[in-house]
Amino acid sequence: QVQLIESGGGLVQAGGSLRLSCAASGRSLSRYVMGWFRQAPGKEREFVGALWTDTTRYGDSVKGRFTISRDNAKNTVYLQMNNLNPEDTAVYYCAAREYTIVKDANEYGYWGQGTQVTVSS
Repeated sequence: QVQLIESGGGLVQAGGSLRLSCAASGRSLSRYVMGWFRQAPGKEREFVGALWTDTTRYGDSVKGRFTISRDNAKNTVYLQMNNLNPEDTAVYYCAAREYTIVKDANEYGYWGQGTQVTVSS
């Protein structure tokens, strides 16, 4: 099994940037599809993006602003978030699954505890 721990959340002004990290222990991240999701109060968990080998896929609301990358040596996945706006405010989660990128959060079996991102206007 793999354990995931997110970090890097915080408060940022609209137009600013943040980079979230998801550090893994137990197994190499390279064997997993690594996904990022977010959940705002009163809303369902939303697919932000995912990375599998050299393939990435992003949700429509973040495409062109967010980038997922991986450092295999550090066994860590990153979510670089640029040009943030208040609608990006949410708890952000990283998640892992095997084989293929999917957008359904229910298909991911491993989750971190989440990190809060707040964007002020």
